This record gives sequence, C-alpha cells and structure tokens, in this order.
Amino acid sequence: MHVPFMREVTGNMKIPEHVAIILDGNGRWAKKRGMPRNYGHTVGAKNVETVCQAADALGIRYLTLYAFSTENWSRPGSEVDALMKLLESYLKNCIKTADKNNMRVRVIGETGRLAEAFQKRIRELELASADNTGLNLTIAINYGSRDEMLRAVRRIAEDCADRKLAAADIDEKCFSSFLDTKELPDPDLLIRTGGELRLSNYLLWQLAYSEFYFTDVAWPDFGKRELALAVEEYSRRDRRFGGTREPKRHKSAEAEHV
Repeated sequence: MHVPFMREVTGNMKIPEHVAIILDGNGRWAKKRGMPRNYGHTVGAKNVETVCQAADALGIRYLTLYAFSTENWSRPGSEVDALMKLLESYLKNCIKTADKNNMRVRVIGETGRLAEAFQKRIRELELASADNTGLNLTIAINYGSRDEMLRAVRRIAEDCADRKLAAADIDEKCFSSFLDTKELPDPDLLIRTGGELRLSNYLLWQLAYSEFYFTDVAWPDFGKRELALAVEEYSRRDRRFGGTREPKRHKSAEAEHV
C-alpha cells in the first residue's frame, strides 16, 4: 500500500468527482508472462477492488469501468465465454464486496443480450447495493456508446410518436436523460491503461469535456499509486469547457447524488 504517497499527492489536488477507466492490456500482460490471455483477465478482475478502494480513499465519488464492449463479441469464442463467466462470477462476489466497502454498483450497457442468469446477477447486485452511500461503481458490460445513443434515439422517437415528448423539447439535458448514464454526472477524467490512445466507442457523449490520461501500464499493474498519479496529472489541468476560465462543472443530466 502506498498510503503515505497518496496522502502526499492529495494534499492540494483537485479531485475528480467522476473517473471513467478503459481496462486495457490484460491479454498482453499475460502473454509477456507466458500465460494465456484469460489469466490476464482473471488478474485484472481481482484488481478492480484495489482500484475501487484507492478511488474511495482519494475522494472520488463515481468510478465507471469498461469491462466488455459491444465489439468484444468478435473475439474468439473461448475468450468471450471465459470473460462472461469471469464477469458473472465477479458480480456474484461483488455483493459482499459492495457491502463491505459501502459501495453502490450499477451496470450499464445492452444487458438484454446477456444470459438470463447473468441478468439476474445484475439485478441482485444493483438491488443489494442500492442503499450504500460510499463509492458509486458503474460497470459497462456489452456497452458501446454508439449503441447507447441509437437506443436513446429510438426511445425518444417512440415518445414523440406517442406525444409524450415534443421535438422542440429535445435538448442536451433531455437527450442525456435517455442514456444509460442518466443517473451519473459526466466523467471529469478518462483513464486508459495498456498503452492504446483511443476511446474505443466508450462514453462518447459523456466525455465531451473530460480530461484524458493514457498510460502504458497494463490494467493488472494499475494500482493505488498509478491512480494517484493520474489524479495528480488531472489536478494540473486547466478545465475551461470552451471558455477562458473554469466555470462551475457541467453535468449532462440531473445527476442522482447518493
């Protein structure tokens, strides 16, 4: 544990309210060690609790993790099956973890494609953690930002056709209320591990004014110190949101602060 370091760097830092992370580099991390890719995913899953605890200690209120994208179905079937089993197992164990850490957990994405048993795990976890008041953890599973926005547009069109919504009333706030992240503030900081420099269809609407931080450190090695370093870098940024000085932070919707 690097607690002394974390106390040192958090002294005069601006702490982001919401951090989103693309968990990348698991397979390559395992390959470098002569292990199968699935070993990297297993170690990466175990690292989630470490980073959640570190985020909570830093004062971050919302943490959103990209666990499985809509494009990940194109991976080899054996890897997809292993990932699904790993994620389902994680959600099952997360009920105890959430209770221990007073953590609220949500899952976003097109979950209807997941197995019914998987969907049941999600409902159980969200219900069991609904009253927790600590860190808000959101896990993106079968999530793709373009898919999310298309689903939102379809629901808006249906509401307009049913005369529940007028076209003139559709603004940014309205559109955001149809997204999977409607209960969350926009991310202040996006972190991608593993050395890649792209967004990979992740929170494209929500990241419009977020700060980006890319690191070569693979997700299994991304621990408390690495998160603190990312927050320290964020603290040095001057967020102007298109203006000349930092205004009151923008939120895409009426965020539910719990």
